[in-house]
Amino acid sequence: MEVNNKWLCYNEEQKNLAYEFCEGYKDFLSNSKTERESIKNAIALAEANGFRNINDLIKNNEKLNPGDKVYAINMNKAIVLFVIGEEAFEKGLNIVGAHIDSPRLDLKCNPIYENSGFCLLDTHYYGGIKKYQWVTTPLALHGIVCKKDGTKIDFVIGENEDDPVFAITDLLPHLDKDKQNRKEVIEGEELDLIVGNIPDKDEKENPIAKNIMNLLNELGIEEDDFLSAEIEVVPSGRARDFGLDRSMILGYGHDDRSCAYSSLKAILGVKNPKRTAVCLLVDKEEIGSVGATGMKSKFFENMVAEVMNLFEGYQELKFKRCLNHSCMISSDVTAGYDPVWPAPMNKKTEAFLSRGISFNKFTGHRGKSEANDANPEFIARLRKICEDNKILFQFNEMGKVDAGGGGTIAYILAEYGMEVIDAGIPLLSMHAPWEVASKLDIYESYRFYDVFLNSFE
Repeated sequence: MEVNNKWLCYNEEQKNLAYEFCEGYKDFLSNSKTERESIKNAIALAEANGFRNINDLIKNNEKLNPGDKVYAINMNKAIVLFVIGEEAFEKGLNIVGAHIDSPRLDLKCNPIYENSGFCLLDTHYYGGIKKYQWVTTPLALHGIVCKKDGTKIDFVIGENEDDPVFAITDLLPHLDKDKQNRKEVIEGEELDLIVGNIPDKDEKENPIAKNIMNLLNELGIEEDDFLSAEIEVVPSGRARDFGLDRSMILGYGHDDRSCAYSSLKAILGVKNPKRTAVCLLVDKEEIGSVGATGMKSKFFENMVAEVMNLFEGYQELKFKRCLNHSCMISSDVTAGYDPVWPAPMNKKTEAFLSRGISFNKFTGHRGKSEANDANPEFIARLRKICEDNKILFQFNEMGKVDAGGGGTIAYILAEYGMEVIDAGIPLLSMHAPWEVASKLDIYESYRFYDVFLNSFE
């Protein structure tokens, strides 16, 4: 028995609380497989808990007061939520920030083609994946099609029990010798989905593709609508309890929706904070936090300026002081120690499942390149609030020094001069179609984010 396994610290009541919290998380994870779905569900939870859209306040020239709750969205792929505190903004904010994008496949803008009796869809992978993991597994399509007349068609195919699913096929072992000797067993251009086999009897050229387009026409989708569509290919199926003891969860997108949900739930419960509490959920972390909806965009600072203006009036110097004096938790997952694959890991410094939220002083790779390296003064204060509130926690690095590494949005926020550290949930099989997380770690992360937002000074 592992003496550090923190389930030993839980009584039956605490275990039940963790399991209950994770039932809500499983629903969120199962219904939030894309960024847009994550934002839609986040907005529903926020509005049910009294948050208002900042655009309504700006339009009506309303002022904000301590205790008020507002949110702002960015292109339906990022959201920031504020609970207004008693102190002036220049004293700083308490921020938890996660990302809601996950590795996946995207349909290309001209995806449909026919080959050798099949209709296929051409894809381009998004984020860091092991391509071979995406073959011969049931896949679903989640998408939005924007038509020239301004209408939008949202659709999901492959999640309901009576829906068809899709897959990328593979060779049988008997014929696979040459492929197995390649540097990459599966290459990016081979990640194409088979979506149909029946021809349109009246069509002579590409009859199978024509039949598939006939079916898509029933949804209102024409072939040229792929040009203005965003269709993601993700694993089909709901998040499930994992293990005979149901202590873990198997699901797609734990990275980073486990931390996103925990952070979101934490801010929903904030009532009257001393410092303004902020939850930030962004897009594009898996490809460098770039673009209009990534952390490197100006969305976050623009929204801080807007909220500051509604609360006390905008002043540039005070705005800069606000960002400089803020404290931020980059709530992102980390690699959990895997007993089956121990070679790239240093057991003394890795995160373990079921030992609580994991703090990572720095991310980056090898010689701490491209890392945020948290200050020990800040870490000491976080240790104290964990111990004072009996929050279970651990500290980790991610792999052996020269084995690789990783990154989060932490370094981007740190550029404002604020205190930042990574703290999140260890995973097994990170970036695979199905990842594994511990219910204890998810719950303890929520508890930490809750205390940080409510009381950290």
